[in-house]
Amino acid sequence: MSVKSRIEFGSRSLLSRKEVLLLCFASFCAGMFFTYSIVPETKSLPRTSRTNEDGRSNLKSGKCNPKLNKAENSSGEISSAQKAIQTLGRTISDIEMELMAARAERETVIKDSLAMGDSNAVESNSKRKYFMVVGINTAFGSRKRRDSVRETWMPQGDKQKQLEEEKGIIIRFVIGHSSTPGGILDRAIDAEEKVYGDFMRLHQHIEGYLELSAKTKAYFATAVSLWDADFYVKVDDDVHVNPATLARTLAGHRKKARVYIGCMKSGPVLAQKGVKYHEPEHWKFGEVGNKYFRHATGQLYAISKDLATYISINQNVLHKYANEDVSLGSWFIGLDVEHVDDRRLCCGTPPDCEWKAQAGYICAASFDWRCSGICRSAERMMEVHKTCGEDQNALWSGNFLEKTSSSS
Repeated sequence: MSVKSRIEFGSRSLLSRKEVLLLCFASFCAGMFFTYSIVPETKSLPRTSRTNEDGRSNLKSGKCNPKLNKAENSSGEISSAQKAIQTLGRTISDIEMELMAARAERETVIKDSLAMGDSNAVESNSKRKYFMVVGINTAFGSRKRRDSVRETWMPQGDKQKQLEEEKGIIIRFVIGHSSTPGGILDRAIDAEEKVYGDFMRLHQHIEGYLELSAKTKAYFATAVSLWDADFYVKVDDDVHVNPATLARTLAGHRKKARVYIGCMKSGPVLAQKGVKYHEPEHWKFGEVGNKYFRHATGQLYAISKDLATYISINQNVLHKYANEDVSLGSWFIGLDVEHVDDRRLCCGTPPDCEWKAQAGYICAASFDWRCSGICRSAERMMEVHKTCGEDQNALWSGNFLEKTSSSS
């Protein structure tokens, strides 16, 4: 290779190095530009991550970094503020629920009172405090059953008024209307009401066996609007009840805000069509053969005022299953509700309740499981009452209303 060619080759090599240096310098400047514009925002992210992952590292760096200590103090203040806001939110939510309940009660009372032609009911009922409301579920064709209840455990006439005024206990037969308003069935109930005065009519409900879930909602919504009570009870008209024992049982749960009392069960979900208690929506409960969630048997159960108010407010969106006891239990899923399983509310008929009474264990309610009530109740209610009924003075010696007033 000649001297000239070597000189030309060296010149080309030197030129390439300069280009490389220029490119490196430009890259360095670009990197510095992006570093200063982006890093300040992302620097705190790793630090926060280290703080959460390693408490000791956080503690160590906090001693040497006043800014970090200040940030921690600010975080504590923010946490306290968040807790205060959450507490305030719950308080506001509770107040809103009470306002909605009061508004719903007022509207229902006015509507029902106007329908019954009783303009004084709004003012009188709103001033009274009651211990419990017992709604006896009945049907148009159950006149004999109602008479058997009237002749045994349900006070009549002046005793009924005395029970309400002195003991704060309301007992009513609960029934809606027929599919033909003003027809013979409705007129028969109107005539019976004039004689006994012991009905609670559900003016917006049309009677039907497949409408028991809707009737249950209507009952609690109407009852809580008419009477301010601690407890609301639903019982079938073929069940024997000892009212004083029932009242004493409920009194033990008076201080509980949301309580659901009954004989709890969890029976199978019946998917087969044509069988009794068939569940059309069985697929919602999972695989075939699954059981229902825990709920009180439908012959008798009681709920506190808060739960009755909840049903009243949300009745338009509460889902109805085929079986009304399942429906009631489903309405309380997801709520902070205490389920109380009390077997005194589901004793058998004699000899079961008789043996228990002799042993000093008085039953609050008695019926036959195989009949879902007392078998041939119109004929046997008196027999059960004589054998398993509580002392006739038990109801009048209790001070349920006085205890309620003193505790409120």
